[in-house]
Amino acid sequence: MATTARFLAAVLAIAACACLPAAAAFDVPTVAFDEGFSPLFGDGNLVRAASGRTARLLLDRRSGSGFISSDYYLHGFFSASIKLPRDYTAGVVVAFYLSNGDVYEKTHDELDFEFLGSRWGGQWRVQTNVYGNGSTSRGREERYLLPFDPTLEAHRYSILWAPTHIIFYVDDTPIREVVRHPAMGGDFPAKPMAVYATIWDGSAWATEGGKYKVNYKYAPFASDFSRLSLAGCPVADPSSSSALLRLPRSGGVAGCDLLGLMTADYAVVTPQRRAAMRAFRARQMTYTVCYDAARYAAGPFPECDNSDEERRSFWAWGESRTVVMKTRGRGRRGRASRAAAGAAAARGRTGMASS
Repeated sequence: MATTARFLAAVLAIAACACLPAAAAFDVPTVAFDEGFSPLFGDGNLVRAASGRTARLLLDRRSGSGFISSDYYLHGFFSASIKLPRDYTAGVVVAFYLSNGDVYEKTHDELDFEFLGSRWGGQWRVQTNVYGNGSTSRGREERYLLPFDPTLEAHRYSILWAPTHIIFYVDDTPIREVVRHPAMGGDFPAKPMAVYATIWDGSAWATEGGKYKVNYKYAPFASDFSRLSLAGCPVADPSSSSALLRLPRSGGVAGCDLLGLMTADYAVVTPQRRAAMRAFRARQMTYTVCYDAARYAAGPFPECDNSDEERRSFWAWGESRTVVMKTRGRGRRGRASRAAAGAAAARGRTGMASS
């Protein structure tokens, strides 16, 4: 263990170097569907393109659909370009995430992008989740609006999962960073996980706390997944304790070099990227658990980087005072009341569940 600690310390020292070149786009190889994934559920509602590199997930009255990576991974960079369903999508949930719930039912880890549908079309919200060791009762959720219409064309969503930190990306902009803190203990995901993509009926909570349900008059709801990347460290047996202690050898299988992973361009939040992340969060974040004093009266989680100035932009229940979804109806526009938004958020949090 001492050797492992020294290795990680050396990695952090290298990653902290500001001399790494910035790149306009991450150079990450993609995989064909059959090379890296298998159908999970939905039968005919999972449609693969003739090219073998794009999959369409459908939700209708009969079923949702999904797929899963063929391997489990202990750390890595995982990415997909996703185009979301159009028009009325209240209650619809599209998810791209890592989980080991099938192996560790009561102590599972999970990292999520959950896309939550809307009544108004195009105004999808994005929720990120971080769960470790079954810590769903201490959910580390954040929600954001997107600065573009995610139904018009595909955008890339990525998760960097390293032993020391987690980064969520929208295209090449980091939107959330979770740095591992000793006080997090088992709440930091540390067991091998598979990569999932799903579409399903989240009527109970997804849109305004469950007020608006899936309307199957607009079905089928279709979400396209392409440019699938699995730059991770595969493990043969995700339930084996040896997998939790194994450090990939430097110079091993491509994409399975821990030092290479943690010093890769996408693993380092440069000053420019940090500025972009702060700007995104100031403009787009509608909820953060770090300012939710109603839910966590004992104070924020240890990894939260809070400030008194930023706190003034949030209500006591963690909702933003300034970033509020604009309601759009036929022939009218308006701003949803903050009180209604807070009540809906409270209802939604009681129903939050893993994908």
